[in-house]
Amino acid sequence: MANVTGSTHEASQSFGVLVVEDEEIAAKAHAAYIDRVDGFHLVGVARNAQHALAALTDRIIGIDSSRVDLVLLDMNLPDGHGLMLVRNLRARKVPVDVIAVTAARDMQVVQEALSLGVVHYILKPFTFPVFKTKLEAFRSFRLSLDAEQCGNGQITQSQVDAAVDGLRAGSGPQRAKGVPDAVQEHILELLAEKGYSAAEAADRIGVSRVTARRYLEAMADVGLLERRPRYGSAGRPVLEYATTA
Repeated sequence: MANVTGSTHEASQSFGVLVVEDEEIAAKAHAAYIDRVDGFHLVGVARNAQHALAALTDRIIGIDSSRVDLVLLDMNLPDGHGLMLVRNLRARKVPVDVIAVTAARDMQVVQEALSLGVVHYILKPFTFPVFKTKLEAFRSFRLSLDAEQCGNGQITQSQVDAAVDGLRAGSGPQRAKGVPDAVQEHILELLAEKGYSAAEAADRIGVSRVTARRYLEAMADVGLLERRPRYGSAGRPVLEYATTA
C-alpha cells in the first residue's frame, strides 16, 4: 500500500480516490490520470483486495477511510475477484462509490458489477479523454445530490432524473464521426503500445493510406489520439498517431 496525500484545497469539492490495481505500471498511470482531472485527488494505491479492504476499514496507518469517496477497482486481483471486494464493502456498509477499470469483458461480470452499485465500467485499454469523461460524470452526479441534501432532505422526481442523467452522460464512449466503432476499437488497441504513421496503420487495419489518415485525424480531433512528429534519418519528419497519455 502506497499512501499519497491529495490536495486539501476546496476539500468539499474534491473527491478522494483509492486506486486498486496490482500492475505497477497501470497503477501509476491511473494515479497520474487522477492528478489531471480537476476535482479529484489521490488518497492511496492498493495492490490487492486485502489491502484495499484494510484501507477502507481504517486498518492501514496513514489512510483515513473517510477521505475516500471513490474506488478505481481492477477486477482481476491476485487475491480474488474485484466483485468479491465490492460484495464485502457492501456487506460492511462502507460508504464508497466504485468505478471498475478492467480488461474483463464478460457481460455477466458487468451485470453483477452494476447490480452491486458500481457506477461506471471502464474497459482497458482506454484513453485519458474516456477516463476524464467518466470521472467528470461521477463528480457531476455526486455534486448534484450533495446540493439537494443541503436543503430539507426532500428531492423531486425531476431532480433525481437530472442527477441520473448526469451520471449516464459519461457512459457513452468517446466516438469520432465517420469512423466505424469496430475500426475505432481496433485502432485504439493497435496504438495502445506505440505510435503509428498513417501508412503503417493502413497496413495493419487493412484500408488505404488516405482512409487511414482520415480515420486517425478524426479520432485525434475528438481527443482519442494525439499527433506527434517522429524524427528519423534525413528528410521530413513523419507524423505519427498514438493514444493520449
